[in-house]
Amino acid sequence: MNWNQIEGNWKQLTGKVRQHWGRLTDDDLDVIAGSRTELAGRIQEAYGISQDEAERQIERFSTSLDAKHRDTDRAR
Repeated sequence: MNWNQIEGNWKQLTGKVRQHWGRLTDDDLDVIAGSRTELAGRIQEAYGISQDEAERQIERFSTSLDAKHRDTDRAR
């Protein structure tokens, strides 16, 4: 899933984001509001990791959403 799709569907995806990064609070998710930059910053802060690592995790997350979306389409 590209980031524009994630941003546009942020409210529906917050549960998946919360499962992936459990240390993020509901307030964090509200502030992030689909912003990739804000998500990276919040992940960095919550997990004490570098900006590069946060970006890698976000990329893997968005790729996994894309794979799940393709699997759902195939099942239809």
